[in-house]
Amino acid sequence: MTLLQAPQDAPLRIVDIAGGENVRRRLFSLGFNIGDRVALAGRSILRGPVLVRNLDLGVTVAVGRGIAQKIMIEAADGTI
Repeated sequence: MTLLQAPQDAPLRIVDIAGGENVRRRLFSLGFNIGDRVALAGRSILRGPVLVRNLDLGVTVAVGRGIAQKIMIEAADGTI
């Protein structure tokens, strides 16, 4: 499942980043790595960026919807 399909505020784990090298480098520079626990903190009704909270680092970052679609996640606690 992608990050955009995830329910809000559910604990998730990043399992893969489906984008190319530039997307991976951008997310790594923001502190998002494969295996990190994250949560979808907020999204706008129509378009615009989504807020992603890194639960391991305690930071919240806004990423575009295109990048959020490339972040493959799974439930961190096995509920999804």
